[in-house]
Amino acid sequence: MTVTRSLAADARPGALSPDAAPTPRTSAQASRTPNHWLILGVVMFGVSLIVLDSTVVAVSIPAMIADLRLTLTQAQWVTSLYSVIFASLLLTSGTLGDRMGTKRVFLAGLAVFGAASVLAALATSAATLLLARGLQGLGGALVLPSTLSTINANFRGRSRAAAFGMWGAVMAAMAAIGPLLGGWITQTFSWEWIFLINPPIAALIFVLGLRVLPAGERSRVGIDWRGSVLSAAAMAALVFGLIEATIFGWLRLKNDAVIGPLTWRAGAVSPTAVAIVCGLALLAFFVWDQARRGRAGKAVLLDVGLFRLSSFTNGNVTAMMVAMGEFGVLFVLPLFLINVQGFGAIEAGWVLASLAIGAFLSGAAARHVASRIGAAWTVVVGLALEVAGIAVLAAILHAGMPAWTMSALLVGYGLGMGLASAQVASVVLAQVPLSRSGMGSATQTTFRQLGSSLGSAVAGSTLAVGLTAVMPGKLAGLGIPAAQADAITNATVTSAGAAMAHIAGQGPRPDALHAVLTESFASATSLSLAASAAALGVGLVSALILASRQRGQL
Repeated sequence: MTVTRSLAADARPGALSPDAAPTPRTSAQASRTPNHWLILGVVMFGVSLIVLDSTVVAVSIPAMIADLRLTLTQAQWVTSLYSVIFASLLLTSGTLGDRMGTKRVFLAGLAVFGAASVLAALATSAATLLLARGLQGLGGALVLPSTLSTINANFRGRSRAAAFGMWGAVMAAMAAIGPLLGGWITQTFSWEWIFLINPPIAALIFVLGLRVLPAGERSRVGIDWRGSVLSAAAMAALVFGLIEATIFGWLRLKNDAVIGPLTWRAGAVSPTAVAIVCGLALLAFFVWDQARRGRAGKAVLLDVGLFRLSSFTNGNVTAMMVAMGEFGVLFVLPLFLINVQGFGAIEAGWVLASLAIGAFLSGAAARHVASRIGAAWTVVVGLALEVAGIAVLAAILHAGMPAWTMSALLVGYGLGMGLASAQVASVVLAQVPLSRSGMGSATQTTFRQLGSSLGSAVAGSTLAVGLTAVMPGKLAGLGIPAAQADAITNATVTSAGAAMAHIAGQGPRPDALHAVLTESFASATSLSLAASAAALGVGLVSALILASRQRGQL
């Protein structure tokens, strides 16, 4: 059976016009379906657990370094390893959901995630902690696509818009709340508790999921294990390259580095460049292999025929650009709040929580908006709000900016996040057959993960470029020699601003030096926010193209 035929064969029931409701199930099926809002509750708790874990850890890294005596490289991999494993296994997880049922995969992911969290909390060495983080990434990769696939398969009409609205709102809000929660837990208790809170929550979700979640449709198609290896290798290389690019350099290595058994010298080709090139080559080979296997009627990990669906293609591009812009903002704003505004981790978290307020409000309203203008145009409205909010913030940002002004803009930005992040998932999956729901969900999640990694990398690189362009000139205005100004700039870039207070304290005019450092960092932050706004703008253009096409088809 070819890819084209598989799409045709699977198209009914379950394939949708982009903004139309799916064909309802029979009354017999409906009578056996549990309460949909209980299903959504279980799914939302699962999403919250996984998304929080991807952001809550970063604030606790200094405490882990002190307690476990981690090296800088090991500390970086505490966060990076989770992302690499998570991204590399998403496509395989989606296909497993189609093959084994989303309920089984979701519950298995929760079990792995909960056990890994216990292991992380009990870790007494870097090796144990990194192993636990890798297993958490595996659990997260099993859980997240299953939640999206479950919503896609079980919600219809207006309830579908509401369900996707809540899914997106929770995704956006938990990403914003994570640093606040992580800072509070670490300061109030200890870093181990950011992991110890996971097992009881995972156990509760497991029990509820066992009782509430429908088994889901199971495909008889086999699993493409070669494709699984290829996709995992490609995604791991790409995400590694994107995450580490700001540390090692995009093209040339900034400093000597030891990666595994290899020693890389400063000035040599950056290992991140090698990883990105290898990842792109593997990805191209993977897509070619999937198309060839599909034409031969063999099992595939990714049905490339799905990309013939305009909603799937444009929707995934939009999802990637949305994630790129959003995670770029979440990367750079905490640095500004802590290093320039002088906020503590909890204070900075409260400002960022403004995003969550906006996201929750718009998530609740998404159903009504989508029912009036359609899911695609809801994405357009959300992205317009996001672009406007971040563009204004980038234009007026300065050292000493009142927290309430930032919070007000971030609430507006969060309103857009709740609309865009939620309904773009609905758009992507609108025409995907239910038998390919897991595959489609995993593909969309993979695009989001690539976008988030790219967003953090571009935000970090843009911040560094801005500091390098602005800071030396401002330091020269204080009479600081060029060589010393370059050293100060390099220290600020390398520490992402954390060294500014120490540097200012060592100068002959501490107040004036501190003012120059913070003003330079604020200017660089504005540039980084502008880059995020540009990424969101590309997503807005893609969403407009999709929405216009759909209007033309009505």
